[in-house]
This record gives sequence, structure tokens and C-alpha cells, in this order.
Amino acid sequence: MKSLFDAGKLLLLDMASTFFFLVVYLLTGNITLSVLLAMALGAAQIGWQIARRQPIDTMQWMSLFLVLGAGTVTLITDDPRFVMVKPSVIYVIVGIVMLKPGWINRYLPPVAKEFVPDIAIIFGYLWAGLMFFSAALNLVVALNFSVVTWSASMSIYAIVSKAVLFLTGYVTMRTMTIRRRHARMLPAVS
Repeated sequence: MKSLFDAGKLLLLDMASTFFFLVVYLLTGNITLSVLLAMALGAAQIGWQIARRQPIDTMQWMSLFLVLGAGTVTLITDDPRFVMVKPSVIYVIVGIVMLKPGWINRYLPPVAKEFVPDIAIIFGYLWAGLMFFSAALNLVVALNFSVVTWSASMSIYAIVSKAVLFLTGYVTMRTMTIRRRHARMLPAVS
């Protein structure tokens, strides 16, 4: 469970500049200010890690380049949709990584790895599917609705969809682990 929260924290840090852009934009209505501050935050995050001599992950570099790229295009076109599309790119990349069978195993306790590895693979693919669907949905909302509508709907959707899949996976794997463990012990008792 701790690994799942750590992964979530890292993803939130990777998306911090997008969230910061959104907050500043909603507070000020100023695209230029919002984009410049978000770009500065993205660069500062990497600069902070370099100064502390911490390794910089591929996703962090990708996030920085997306922030700088989407921010630059947003400044040139005066259109915040380029920043709003950034989460779709990240969702697609994360979804591709989640297509690797067994990626979810590092988040499972040993008993789940022993009794439900097949169910874990299925849920790994369901997570990948959720990422791809989220990317498509974000793209549709970002290109067709206002920044305010996009921020409200995608924030709620992101939390609810991931919570529902997480809880469904947890309950399913726990239930199947109990059943399979009981079935394995039953013949020994007879």
C-alpha cells in the first residue's frame, strides 16, 4: 500500500506544474502569468533535484519537456488548451508502461502474489485501459470545454475513477486470495 501512495505522490509531483497552472489561471484569468509560473515551477523542480544531487527520473524529464513545450506553444498562441492537453500525454505514457504484465506486482503483498497473480495481471491491464480512456476523455474535454469546466470535471473524474478501480481491485484480489487459500487448505483437512 505504501508503494502505491509513493507512486501516486510521484505522479502528483510530475503533474505539479499543470495543477499550479490551473490554480493560477483560475485565480487570475491571466494565461501568460499562469504559463510562465508553471514553467518556472517545472524548471525549479528539476533544478532542486540537480542541486541536491538526486537522480532525475525519465518521467520527470518528460514532464519538464511537456511543461516547457506546452507552455511555449500556449504563450505563442495565447491558448491554454495546450497545457490542458498535457495530462493526456502523460496518461498515454503511463498506460503504455502499464501494458507490461506484472507491473502491478510491486504494489501487492506476498500473499496476493502467491494466490492471485492471474487476477493481478488482469487488473494491471484494467489500469492501463483506464489510463488510455482518461487520456481520450481529457483530450475531448480540453478541446471542447472551458478551463473551468475542464478543471472541475477532470479533477473529479481523476479521483473517482482511480478510487473505484483501486477499491474494486483490492476487494476482488482479497476475496479471491481468501477463497483460493481456503480451497488449498481444504483438501489437507479432509
